Amino acid sequence: MPVFHPLRVQSIERLTDDAAALTLAVPSELRDTYGYTAGQHIALRRVNEYGEEIRRTYSLCDPARSRPDTLRVGIRLVEGGEFSTYALKELTEGGTVEALPPTGRFVLAPRPGRFAAIVGGSGITPVLSIAATLLERESEARFCLIRSDRTADSTMFLEEVADLKDRYPDRFHLVTTLSREEQHSGLPSGRLDRDRLTALLPALLSPPAVRDMDGWYLCGPLGLVDGAAKALRTLGVPRARVHQEIFHADEADAANSAVAGSAPRPSGGAPAAIAGSATVNATLGGRGGSWFAREGETLLETVLRNRTDAPYACKGGVCGTCRARLVDGQVTMDRNFALEEEEIEAGYVLACQSHPTTPEVALDFDG
Repeated sequence: MPVFHPLRVQSIERLTDDAAALTLAVPSELRDTYGYTAGQHIALRRVNEYGEEIRRTYSLCDPARSRPDTLRVGIRLVEGGEFSTYALKELTEGGTVEALPPTGRFVLAPRPGRFAAIVGGSGITPVLSIAATLLERESEARFCLIRSDRTADSTMFLEEVADLKDRYPDRFHLVTTLSREEQHSGLPSGRLDRDRLTALLPALLSPPAVRDMDGWYLCGPLGLVDGAAKALRTLGVPRARVHQEIFHADEADAANSAVAGSAPRPSGGAPAAIAGSATVNATLGGRGGSWFAREGETLLETVLRNRTDAPYACKGGVCGTCRARLVDGQVTMDRNFALEEEEIEAGYVLACQSHPTTPEVALDFDG
């Protein structure tokens, strides 16, 4: 199983009043371990003053590298966010942060074609890596970026996006919109919701271009991603060409979401979690174990009580770090903002959100 390694903080670059780019130095002996594909993320952790382990995932923003000497992530301050507050207000250059090797399936392998992204706020982070890698490595590829931010001053990675525009003027199309501030030119202010995107996209790209894109990448808060996914379905874009990653999901948005697989749903048709304990069998790092689940526990909580190396980060059904294959038994998931429908149909679940609905459940974290 992947393990955390301490990495030195090489630099902290302020991007906005509430966001920064954190660059971590990767020692030569770990560069193969930390190779990454454009769009992937890393999990960072710290132990707070109460001895509690805090983990969060952050997307890598630089072009993909197989043997990186640095890892650069964008971090935005979240109100009440324990790790983001620490990273932006306490962490200093020369300090150390523990990081897992890169992971994630919100990726694009460079190939010829036309691709587009709709991002909101810090959702620009993985898409910046995706667009830069694609345009750099594939001369027959084009990329359209539609980004939404609150104000100009809150916009992350302005210089990096402007550089892509300058380097690839014929292959990189940029559309910006602000939700809380009028622009001197371009689109009027306002949120990019379903209705607005349904009208806007055909006007920007033409209806056939929207439908025939080789891939759409949606990233940001749940409300934006959900609205964009609905708009693309309305415009006839095949679901297989739409890829999404949620950066934040509050309870109100989650209750009304239509993002693929996001609603609470049973796996295998079981109606509800069983009362009392169940037996959880798990394979992790090539080793198996069998433990009793306490009433109300998620599968991840059961495994963590016995195997502290079980993979997880957000515990909110967003990052997908705890993804595991359900080998036997049935579960119900409270929330899911990380797995695509195809993954669910193939038997994958989020251990942090899954509860057993049969007396025995078997999971494979290695599968």
